[in-house]
Amino acid sequence: MEQYLEYSQEVRDAKINDKPIVALESTIISHGMPYPQNVKMAREVEQIVRDEGAVPATIAIMDGKIKIGLSDEELEKFGNSEGVAKVSRRDLPNVVAMKKLGATTVTTTMICAEMAEIEMFVTGGIGGVHRGAEKTMDISADLEELAKTNVAVVCAGAKSILDLGLTMEYLETKGVPVIGYQTEYLPAFYTRTSEFKLSFRAESEEEIAETLKAKWDLGLQGGAVIANPIPEEDAMDESYINGIISQAVKEAETDNISGKDSTPYLLGRIKELTNGKSLDANIALVKHNARVGSRIALSLEKKIEKEV
Repeated sequence: MEQYLEYSQEVRDAKINDKPIVALESTIISHGMPYPQNVKMAREVEQIVRDEGAVPATIAIMDGKIKIGLSDEELEKFGNSEGVAKVSRRDLPNVVAMKKLGATTVTTTMICAEMAEIEMFVTGGIGGVHRGAEKTMDISADLEELAKTNVAVVCAGAKSILDLGLTMEYLETKGVPVIGYQTEYLPAFYTRTSEFKLSFRAESEEEIAETLKAKWDLGLQGGAVIANPIPEEDAMDESYINGIISQAVKEAETDNISGKDSTPYLLGRIKELTNGKSLDANIALVKHNARVGSRIALSLEKKIEKEV
């Protein structure tokens, strides 16, 4: 496996010096927004991680290697390239073998982070059970990955284009803890709350680190969702955004958009219908997640060091 992993110098140094590392996905760069805004955002998120005392590891597939951390030049190339493949678990072997340029989704970032022994991953929102899944069986691979891969995912909940109730049911069935950071309710990505109450609430990063350590010490396989609400000043009005989402979902049905095409279609349409406000909210919540995730990673590293 090691022959396929390639670490940036910054990540390699962090491993040698036992510094906490935070994984970051690359789909948000290649498929989330246009160049150069995508590269600017990626650099800002990486800098937030550094400012909090951790080391960022943006993960991507390049030249037949799984890159664990990108150099500045690699990030620029990745953000400015056309036809980047969106890589999930099923796609990973082919994209690596064929030396294609590939962007890691939540699922693939978790897989690659575990390969690199990174326990903390920060993203915007996880995938989940799509609306109408009782007919289409359209369920994100993210949920299966969370059930078996030992990586904690800090996010602003599941993307609100999904069926949040069924997503929570699925995670419960798979034994994946969803921990609300200073909240009792599942955040709905663009908004701070939803109608779905969580089983676990943590007031501090230390509490979350304790829970994660206990989970993995007990040999309980799988990850955890750290549900971190979008900051209040960046949150969108609930009735407004829910109306936009409903319209986008109807349009997707009319246009026969399904499967892995549905999420990028819906997010793109929501961006258009909100005149870019949804993208501003998305960037704000990713940055907030980077701060919280880095602090949890730091707390987790301290607890591991204490034992040693």
